[in-house]
Amino acid sequence: MRTLFAQLLALALLFASNFAHAAQTDEFLAGYVSAILEQDLKWPANSYRLRVQQGAATVTLLDAKLDVTAAAEDSRIAQAKARLAEIPSLRSVAVLAPPRAPTAPAKGFWRGIGERTASALGVSGEADSFPSGDVFQPLLADEKQPQFFVSARHYDTPQGNTTFGAVAYGETFGLLRIRGMGSDDREGLQFSVAGALFAQFDLESPSSDLVNADYTIGVQATYRRNATGARIRLYHQSSHLGDEFLLRVKPERINLSFESLEALVSRQWNEDRWRVYAGGEYMLRREPEDLKPGMLHLGVEYYGHDPVLLNGRFVAGIDMKSYEENDWQVGRSVKAGLQFGGLGPGGRHVRVLGEAYRGFAPHGQFYTEKVDYWGLGLYLGF
Repeated sequence: MRTLFAQLLALALLFASNFAHAAQTDEFLAGYVSAILEQDLKWPANSYRLRVQQGAATVTLLDAKLDVTAAAEDSRIAQAKARLAEIPSLRSVAVLAPPRAPTAPAKGFWRGIGERTASALGVSGEADSFPSGDVFQPLLADEKQPQFFVSARHYDTPQGNTTFGAVAYGETFGLLRIRGMGSDDREGLQFSVAGALFAQFDLESPSSDLVNADYTIGVQATYRRNATGARIRLYHQSSHLGDEFLLRVKPERINLSFESLEALVSRQWNEDRWRVYAGGEYMLRREPEDLKPGMLHLGVEYYGHDPVLLNGRFVAGIDMKSYEENDWQVGRSVKAGLQFGGLGPGGRHVRVLGEAYRGFAPHGQFYTEKVDYWGLGLYLGF
């Protein structure tokens, strides 16, 4: 087992090293530019929008400050241009001034809903089809967040200790994003489809048996305005045991399947370094029928802005869920490690995370069994 973890760690660090030394990529240049703006020039992370394409950087300042003169804004832009021009790998640098007057919401899109609703939500009449990323940042430590990852985990279970390989294939696919009133790409109202497969393999069994697979699919509406975000999701989950595991262990099979309605609200602060979220779920239909429907959900996350190792930034999160079925006892998922790549909606990244869990198993029909695990995972964000 130690050999497995050592190999996974070596592979993750090698991948991270190669990623960090790819100095000519747009992702690397974007991180370099962000570091100069935020560390050298002391710009808040949420005060600008950055785009790097084929070595050309475009920095757009967001809403103009009413207490800052146009001359002072011009001086700030000139200082940024001069500093960024020192980066030899950049082909060109453009720093764009923010609008000096608020943009009024367009009427066309919201004519059927009402301008007051649009104004209350803080969204404009401009909409983008199939947007990249999501305005509600995906949960870092949630065991059922749709994403791609592979992880090696040591489990302590009621049946004994073993090593599992956990994998997931999933993503949130944006259908429509209605932009916020300002120029910040991270704000607005978005409608998406989200789905994933979560599977666990017993690596200490003769054929690395598939133990369990959870399939989720659903639709969601997400929202962000300033530091406040929200997610409302309606999704289906069905769970299935692996054939080899069924033949070898012969467990009592439970056909777990349900549709659930989730609502979460989040708040960010300190230039988006910290986020706290809270909410819950209610199962609208469930099998078995005597499964209790309620769940409470709470979490805290930290996203570092400063590179600490191989140009990676420290990230960490704790996710807590309390199910009515388990007498509201709390299950805790903790993940912490390094993120390489972009931040914000649509920012591709790689995370190398140490992880631990204690509580009732988040895997299919084993929801009545308490487990502990710790491990190391490689997470991909698109």
